[in-house]
Amino acid sequence: MIRINLLPHREQKRKARLARFAILAGLALGAGVLAIGAGYVWLSTQINIQDERNTFLTDENAKLDKQIAEIETLKKERQQLLDRKKVVERLQSNRGEAVKIFDQLARQTPEGIYLKDVKQTNDQVTLLGYAQSSARVSTFMRSLKDSTVFDEPNLIEIAAVTVGNQKVNQFNLTVKVVREGGDDQSKGPIKSAAGTKPKEAGK
Repeated sequence: MIRINLLPHREQKRKARLARFAILAGLALGAGVLAIGAGYVWLSTQINIQDERNTFLTDENAKLDKQIAEIETLKKERQQLLDRKKVVERLQSNRGEAVKIFDQLARQTPEGIYLKDVKQTNDQVTLLGYAQSSARVSTFMRSLKDSTVFDEPNLIEIAAVTVGNQKVNQFNLTVKVVREGGDDQSKGPIKSAAGTKPKEAGK
């Protein structure tokens, strides 16, 4: 009977299998390392790209905020110019108002009335003066009411005083200036010079 020793052959096969396993394991490990490295590189690239996008958006938002601020400034400047334009137009339309007021006061002031002070604030004129009697004050108010320039006369105060050894009635009243278009916008105060005396009785 012939006997064959297979131990060396089996040992060689075992070593070959181990070698193949080691090679496959090394290849798998290398592939895993490459995959992880590629994934890391890809993620890093995506992060960098997103950072660049975020930076771009931040810069663009800053530019938009600056443009919005400039637009708001332009709107304010435009409104200021419109307000100045309205003021100029109002002044042009009412530039003869002071002359008209004093002219009408001279025409509407009856005898026995002495105007000491005239002051205008907005569309209201305050009249301070003296009258020989309270009846003349009433006549004066009716005359102002009938005027095309004045409206809504309102007596604030009337009191008996002595001026130059003569007893008179000191009065304080307000009257509204009638303006075209109902313009009630602010206007600088207009004050008369020292006492205006259009008419006075007893002379």
